[in-house]
Amino acid sequence: MNATVMYEPMAAVFEEPAAFAPPQPSGQGGDAAPVLWSVDAGLQADAAMRLAGGVLDDGEKERAAAFVREADRRCYVTAHVALRTMLGARLGLAPGAVRLHREPCVSCGGPHGRPATADGPVHFSLSHSGSVALIACAAVPVGVDVEAVPRPGVVDEVARELHPRERAELTALPEAARSAAFARVWARKEAYLKGLGVGLARGLSLDYLGTGPAADRPPGWRVADVAAPNGFAAAVALRTGPGSVAEAPVAPAPGAP
Repeated sequence: MNATVMYEPMAAVFEEPAAFAPPQPSGQGGDAAPVLWSVDAGLQADAAMRLAGGVLDDGEKERAAAFVREADRRCYVTAHVALRTMLGARLGLAPGAVRLHREPCVSCGGPHGRPATADGPVHFSLSHSGSVALIACAAVPVGVDVEAVPRPGVVDEVARELHPRERAELTALPEAARSAAFARVWARKEAYLKGLGVGLARGLSLDYLGTGPAADRPPGWRVADVAAPNGFAAAVALRTGPGSVAEAPVAPAPGAP
């Protein structure tokens, strides 16, 4: 059985040069440990908005301007300024000098695969929900996810997509505990699939990660929960050994033969 591990992220730092010291998660260690930053747009958006003009690239500025809701725009800007600040500190570059792109999708080959940078051997992942965002940076492939705890009705509707053992675990819980457990396993799933680079193209029922206090370990990966604000669940997945993305079976695209 896996030991329970909870990573504690640092609050994102926007000053330049950014503080950049890896946290030491309980029960873990080593050079492969991810660096995790938490972002709260409600508290940090003003600082990020002041820096955005000199940090974000043209594509990010266009995407930010396209948001209809100002709250969504501020969260996007805050998360991406934090991401560039983290990567710049890791790579020894100004945040605005970091070059971001998308790798080819391992499922269809399209230009919407894992986000990457051409500036150095660093892997990263970004997720946001509402005003909360989570960013990870590591020397190996990594994925993160943060999820708002859903209403009970949403759990009943979406849980059917999970692994059969996970569905059984949720059914066995008292109704009051199901939403938090569902958010926990869903965050683990998303983090793992982002780490693989396949996203939701891989069926959610294919891998068992568990709804309980400790995530199960897929071959070649470590999946662990991340401390999150009340009402949210978060997780990180880190590549630890063999089991490449190319070896992971992917569900066929809708309409594929």
